[in-house]
Amino acid sequence: QLETGYDELLVLLNYNDYLKQFGFNRDNVSGMFIPNTYYFYWNTTADQFMKRMYKEYQAFWTPERLQKAKDQGLTPIEAITLASIVDRETNCNSEKPTIAGVYLNRLRKGMPLQADPTVVFAMKDFTIKRVRKGHTKIDSPYNTYVNIGLPPGPICTPATSSINAVLNASKHKYMFFCAKEDFSGYHNFAETFEQHLQFARKFQKELNENDIE
Repeated sequence: QLETGYDELLVLLNYNDYLKQFGFNRDNVSGMFIPNTYYFYWNTTADQFMKRMYKEYQAFWTPERLQKAKDQGLTPIEAITLASIVDRETNCNSEKPTIAGVYLNRLRKGMPLQADPTVVFAMKDFTIKRVRKGHTKIDSPYNTYVNIGLPPGPICTPATSSINAVLNASKHKYMFFCAKEDFSGYHNFAETFEQHLQFARKFQKELNENDIE
């Protein structure tokens, strides 16, 4: 709803030479936008908008948050990228620190994240309800089944609760998680692959019985 045109803003969001001043590139610049309510003059230019959002980004990353990210072995943009995956895995705020802990455990062990939301993002088909083996073979830097580590940038603009969940991730030994078979939105967590398979089979059984493709 600003006077500046959509096209003007899109040019800046895709112009790596411009984004360098903020320390971002076209793949990760979405991480600069922290969800909140902001007030602008209607005649704000695209450049002024970008600079204002970077100022808000800097304000969000307080010394305390920066230290917490460092303690997790993450830069701010890496923390937001991981938070975007957590954000797409669950709407249950109480589970977010546990899920973040699983992914941090995987990162530290050099295991692929194998995060279904990154595959959906890579496919650019957000109607997918069930990620299958064929989907996980897509050639994309966002496919965390194929590539080790975090994707090039966030797959969404994560809620502040998801960012804070990464910064305050639970410390545990879980390496796997799977949606509960009751479709409550909660998850079963497992330390071993054998445990995880048991949970996964229960969930897949319910998907099949409910004809969820």
